[in-house]
Amino acid sequence: MSAPEDDGGVSIAASASERGAERSRSRGSLLADAIGAAKAEGRAALIAYLPVGYPDVDTSIAAMVAAVEGGADVVEVGVPYSDPGMDGPVIQEAVDVAVRAGVGMRDVLRAVTAVAEAGAVPVVMSYWNPIERYGVDRFADDLAAAGGAGAITPDLIPDEASAWLAATERTGLDRVFLVAPSSTDTRLAATAEASRGFVYAASTMGVTGTRATVGDAAERLVARTRSVTGTAVCVGLGVSSGDQAAEVAAFADGVIVGSAYVRALLAGEGADGVRVLSQELAAGVRRAKVRA
Repeated sequence: MSAPEDDGGVSIAASASERGAERSRSRGSLLADAIGAAKAEGRAALIAYLPVGYPDVDTSIAAMVAAVEGGADVVEVGVPYSDPGMDGPVIQEAVDVAVRAGVGMRDVLRAVTAVAEAGAVPVVMSYWNPIERYGVDRFADDLAAAGGAGAITPDLIPDEASAWLAATERTGLDRVFLVAPSSTDTRLAATAEASRGFVYAASTMGVTGTRATVGDAAERLVARTRSVTGTAVCVGLGVSSGDQAAEVAAFADGVIVGSAYVRALLAGEGADGVRVLSQELAAGVRRAKVRA
């Protein structure tokens, strides 16, 4: 199955893109601002992931807004892709529905705007292929115009990101790269240096999915990353409850939750279920005992 179509090759109106890019060039990091605001409250940021298009576009956008209403500071707006090899079965199931429905980048950008209007910071989460198909510069301009902070690109490493680095420098968008426990010190330092907004720390090896407990690998990875950068470090891959969110929030700048939100939708709980989960997770990050 191929990647989602790029919506016919027609960009958002050029004037809107130009205005968005112009605003972006003069702004700071929206992600850093959101994480900094949470830190000023003595807590980690709550970052929610949901894919666009499951069970349909409108419901997925309503779920993202519900996550914000429940307390999410940042929403990762997921771009459906036919080969989500780094995702677990929960997310793969939801994304497959969206891909088969033909969900495209225009739908993603509409979701980005909805999240921004709801009062949170939207960041796109996408494998590199859909961005490359859409056009790197076109994507950057349209994302800025839609109110997006930037993008997380899990399968793109800085060494191969010259086009994306140039586009984000031009537009002021954030760019988030991933580090893992297996990252060498050299790779970790290079990834952290290239990232803007935050560094995404993958807390466990392998694919994503909710875990019963949070291990100590994440804390060690955060410590290693902080030793080479002043950029915020946010942890994903496994949190599914308020207690787990509190555990991660004790040592990370942000807690990323994906599979648990998607599971609420898969269970048929709709936006209400997402809102309730978000409230539980938000309470968790707020009661965490932050370690120095």
